[in-house]
Amino acid sequence: MRSLATLPEVTVAGAWDIDLDRLHAFRKYWRVPAATSLDDLIGRRPDLILNLTNPGSHYAVSLACLEAGLPVYSEKPLATRLDDARHLHRVATERGVMLASAPCSALGESAQILWKALRERVIGTPRLVYAEIDDGFLIRAPHETWRSESGAPWPVQDELAVGCALQHAGYYLTWLIAMFGSVTRVSAASAEVLGLTLAEGAAAAPTYACASLFFESGVVARLTCSVVAPHDHSLRIFGDDGILEVGECWSNDAAVRVRRRHVVRRRLIDSPLTRRLRPGRPTHAKVGRKGATAMNFALGPQEMLAAKAEGRASRLDADLALHLTEVALAIQSAGDGTGHQVIASRAGAAAPMPWAMGGLGDGRIRG
Repeated sequence: MRSLATLPEVTVAGAWDIDLDRLHAFRKYWRVPAATSLDDLIGRRPDLILNLTNPGSHYAVSLACLEAGLPVYSEKPLATRLDDARHLHRVATERGVMLASAPCSALGESAQILWKALRERVIGTPRLVYAEIDDGFLIRAPHETWRSESGAPWPVQDELAVGCALQHAGYYLTWLIAMFGSVTRVSAASAEVLGLTLAEGAAAAPTYACASLFFESGVVARLTCSVVAPHDHSLRIFGDDGILEVGECWSNDAAVRVRRRHVVRRRLIDSPLTRRLRPGRPTHAKVGRKGATAMNFALGPQEMLAAKAEGRASRLDADLALHLTEVALAIQSAGDGTGHQVIASRAGAAAPMPWAMGGLGDGRIRG
């Protein structure tokens, strides 16, 4: 809601939750109208539905909205089963209704600066990517004290049942797909390494996953996700003429830096100094840090609404949502025996944001 507040042209038509106590608390805190049912919400014919339900409900809720002819922006994952994701894609395509899924941080400042640096060949030809999404030793974190601004508890059971790769791999996958094209092959392994048992004896999803991703452009990336290793959200892109680095994917204005290599006394070394790359013009509205993130979560809905108003394709579309889901599921479900998987879906090429088309500004050198 703090993100939606950055869009003065957007009005919330209504909210619905099957938990009526939560619906009342949300409506009262944010002062938005409450619907009496999902059908009531659909009947209000909003320009866009934000599907922020629990992961197990994403498919059914999105399907109901699409079948009613309403565009949908879904929280990640689009669905927890590939067949369901494909069905949503098919319904959206056949009915000509917009469909997209989170995350939308690829539209944010850091991702767009990084992409522009690649287009301008700041590090020459990119060869290899290392991406980390480690979130610390989650089960010992005080997550029982974590609450949303309106008081909703953090859904730890959902997080562990859905899994770290399916929940979080998209934060860098969406960046990499925008920059390097679709993933054609995945070689992955995953495991539940914490010995967890969820409520009612359900098995936990993998708490560790690592994948080598092969992109259409020829670039190869290694992506690691876990809720075990210390917090590390770093991204490094290794090119012929240097390294591009980002320290955090959960902040829209995380610094993007370039590091050069030098020959010193017959040795090749990576410079201890970096140069920060900055946008050449104003970018987008920012949202202050709240909890672990500093992201404007409304960039995706804003893009879809703008595309609809302008009669153009959205940078976030059903093809990308399906492709992202297929790749994330391939990583998550790899286990210790699946290994190499061929990806069937493809994401179309998306244009950079208009404000990312100017020149980059160079900041001061930093260590």
